[in-house]
Amino acid sequence: MSPFIALFIILFAIVADYFWFDTDKKRWGWMKDWSKLSKGLFFLGFAVFSILIYIGLSFKYLH
Repeated sequence: MSPFIALFIILFAIVADYFWFDTDKKRWGWMKDWSKLSKGLFFLGFAVFSILIYIGLSFKYLH
């Protein structure tokens, strides 16, 4: 699978869960007092960490 497709699936799942599926704020409620910058940095860090894990686990298949 292309790394870009995997990245898109991961990011889409997180955004969909945050904005659409978690309507009563039970999973993401612990971030309600955070600023927009803090939330953005958290999601950016999560995306980078997810990409690094994906690349690390599939490194031998990317050659």
